[in-house]
Amino acid sequence: MAKRTVADQLVEILLAGGAQRVYGVVGDSLNPVVDAVRRHDGLDWVSVRHEEAGAFAAGADAQLTGRLGVCAGSCGPGNLHLINGLYDAHRSMAPVVAVASHIPSTEIGTGYFQETHPTAIFQECSHFCELVSRREQLARVAQIAIQQAIGRNGVSVIVLPGDVAEEEATGEELEHTYRLDQRPTSQPADTVVGEFADRLDAATRVTLFCGKGVAGAHDEVLALAERVKAPVGHALGGKDWIQYDNPYDVGMSGLLGYGACYEAMHSCELLVLLGTDFPYVQFMPTTPRVVQVDTRRERLGSRSRLDLGVWGDVKETLHALLPRVADNPDRSFLDRMLRRHRELVARMRAYTDDTRARRPVRPEFVAATLDDLAARDAIFTVDTGMCNVWAARLVHATAGRRILGSYAHGSMANALPHAIGAQCAEPDRQVIAMCGDGGFSMLMGDMLTLVQHELPVKLVIFNNGSLGMVALEMMVEGYLPYQTALKNPDFAALARAAGMTGIRIEDPADVRDGLREALATPGPVLVDALTDPNALSMPPRITSEQTKGFALAATKLVLAGDAEELLNLARSNLRNLPRP
Repeated sequence: MAKRTVADQLVEILLAGGAQRVYGVVGDSLNPVVDAVRRHDGLDWVSVRHEEAGAFAAGADAQLTGRLGVCAGSCGPGNLHLINGLYDAHRSMAPVVAVASHIPSTEIGTGYFQETHPTAIFQECSHFCELVSRREQLARVAQIAIQQAIGRNGVSVIVLPGDVAEEEATGEELEHTYRLDQRPTSQPADTVVGEFADRLDAATRVTLFCGKGVAGAHDEVLALAERVKAPVGHALGGKDWIQYDNPYDVGMSGLLGYGACYEAMHSCELLVLLGTDFPYVQFMPTTPRVVQVDTRRERLGSRSRLDLGVWGDVKETLHALLPRVADNPDRSFLDRMLRRHRELVARMRAYTDDTRARRPVRPEFVAATLDDLAARDAIFTVDTGMCNVWAARLVHATAGRRILGSYAHGSMANALPHAIGAQCAEPDRQVIAMCGDGGFSMLMGDMLTLVQHELPVKLVIFNNGSLGMVALEMMVEGYLPYQTALKNPDFAALARAAGMTGIRIEDPADVRDGLREALATPGPVLVDALTDPNALSMPPRITSEQTKGFALAATKLVLAGDAEELLNLARSNLRNLPRP
C-alpha cells in the first residue's frame, strides 16, 4: 500500500477546510502536491498560464463563495509570481491559502538554484506565513493557516519544501474539520447603542455612507434611512450590497463617484459610516459629526474624525438600534438630495445616449449597453482604471449581481484572472470581464486558460489605445501625457487564433448587436471595442488645484503644437464636466 505523504495530508486538510480548487502552474518542487491533488477527489487543479493570474482567481473564487480559495506556485520564481494577486486577495479580505513550494530543505540558506525566502517575502500580504521544515509540522501549520485565512478574512501562506512534501505523513491526530457555516456576529454594548440613537435623534440632516460591510444588512440600512430620512451613498465596495432596490440612493463618492453622494456627505449634520474603510480622506467631510460602525475595532476613526465609534456587526447593530430611534418627520434634506441625484444621473445618462452615433465609440455607451443586456445575476469583473469608472457609474447592481475589482490594492490586469476564478466558482452564471487594453495585455496569456478549461467568460476590452487613467492623472498634475499611448493588435483576431470567438466593434451602430452576440455565444468570447481615447472620467467634484493642473497641461499642449489634440479632448468631455 502506497504511503500517505505530507502532500496527501496537505490536500486532505485543504479539503476539510472547504477548498474545491487549486489555481496554479505545475512543476518542479510543487510536483508532489500536484500529484496529491490528482489522486484526491473533490479538489480540482485549475492550470493557469501565470501564477499571478492563479492568485487573482483564487481571491475571486473566495470572495464569491465565502469558501477557502487556494493557489500554488513552485519554488523561487514560481511562488514569487503569486505575490501581486495575494496582495489583492489579502486587501480584499478574501480567505486564501497559498502553497509556496520551496527548494530542498537541506539547501535552504546556501544560495541554491532558485532560492528565495518566502517567509520574508509574503509577510506583508498575509496574516500567517510559515515554513514547514519537518514533516511533523505540516498538520498544525496547515490547520493554523486555514483558521487564520477564514477567521481573519485574508491570506495565509504555507511554505513547503519539495523533499518534505514527499515524506510520509505524521500527526493525524491533529487534523480536524471546520464548521464553515458558523460565523459569529457581534452587537455593541447597550450604552453605545443608546448614544448612537441619541445622536440620530438630535440631527435633522443625516447621511448614511456604506461599504461592503453592509453585506446582508440591506433591509436594516433602508429601514434606518426611512426612520431618520437619510440619503444613502456608497463606496465602490458597497455598491453590490446597497444600491439595488434603494429609494434613498444618492450614488457614490470618490474619484470614480457620481450623483449627489459627495454633496449629501458634506451638507449633513451627522454622517454615519457603515462597514466602510473608504481610504480617500480628501473626499471625507470635516464639519459633520461622524458615527462609524465596523466589526474591526482598528478601523474606527482611521480615515476621518470620529465622534462615536461603534464596534459591531452592521446588521446586528442596526437591529438593536432601530427600536430606539425616533421617526424624523422632516424629509426636506432627503428630498433635496434625491432631486439633486436625479438631475446628475439624468445628465450622465443623457451624455451617454447622445453619443450613440459618435465615432470613435464612447466607452460609456459600451458600458451602458452591456449593463442593459447582461443577466440580472451576472458577475462583472472590472479592471482598475477607466473600466472601474464605467462599471461604478453605469453598471447597475441588482440583488443577484456581483461586481468584483481590485478596489483596495488597485492592481492593473485583475479583470481577466478574477473572471477565471468567478467562472470556476459559479459555472452556471454569466461572467463578464470589463478589461482595459493595458490591463488585458498584461496578463493576456491567460486568455488561453479560458480556452483550455472551456470557461464561457465574456471578455469586453475597452480598447482606446491608451492608459487612459494615467493620462488623466498626468493632466490633473499639470503634466503632458507621456508614454500613455498603446499600439495594440486586433485583439479579436488574436482571440480567434487562440480558439475562441472574437468580435471587433468599431462603429457605434454595431455595439448592441455585437454585445448581444457575445453574450449569447457559447464558450469564451472576446469583444474588442475600439473606444474614444479622449473620453476622460471626470470626478464628481473638481478642485481648484485640478483645474490649474488641466489648464497648465492644456497650455503645454498648445505650445507643443498639439492644439488639435486639445480640441478633440474638449469635444469629447465638455458635456461631462461637473457643474453646479
